[in-house]
Amino acid sequence: MADALALPAPTQPRRRELLFGTAFATAGVVAVMATLIGYYLAARNAGGLEWLKGSHIPLTQPNMQALTLAMSVVTMQWAVYSITRDDRGHSYLALGVTLLLGAAFVNQTTFLYKQAAVLLDSKAGPLFYAVTGGHLAMVIAGMIFIALMAFRALGGQFSSRQPDGIAAAAVFWYASCAVYAVVWVAVYIMK
Repeated sequence: MADALALPAPTQPRRRELLFGTAFATAGVVAVMATLIGYYLAARNAGGLEWLKGSHIPLTQPNMQALTLAMSVVTMQWAVYSITRDDRGHSYLALGVTLLLGAAFVNQTTFLYKQAAVLLDSKAGPLFYAVTGGHLAMVIAGMIFIALMAFRALGGQFSSRQPDGIAAAAVFWYASCAVYAVVWVAVYIMK
């Protein structure tokens, strides 16, 4: 009987509120973006040959944006891998490079807006900016989330025992990159 009382209490499984909450919020944002993209495609099909008439949207910037986000997926996964192995130096470096690639994406998008010169008084203008601007807002929100989780990691709140903050930021970032793949095909390739 004494042996049964000496046993340690069972450990409870780790709670992952931040990861689950981020997954649900990400699903909501992706649903909004899917709705915008679907409405854009429906309006473009109804608009016919007049769609984006008078604007010049080159493929160089959208292709480089896709490549930039693809590289950022690799660096974000590097950050998750590093924090789960308590390699803080590489984790900080990977988060910094991911933020740098995100800033490069924002810069490329603003350059594309200036070069494309899509007018708001055209049929396609408001939808073009709603879809691409919505995605730009999603990327900026992802960058803010990554920056907040990086500061928390610098403060020592994340480690191999508790990597959920970096993993949650990665879930949102991966969704942002996946949404851009759809935007890239629907808006820039299919014009």
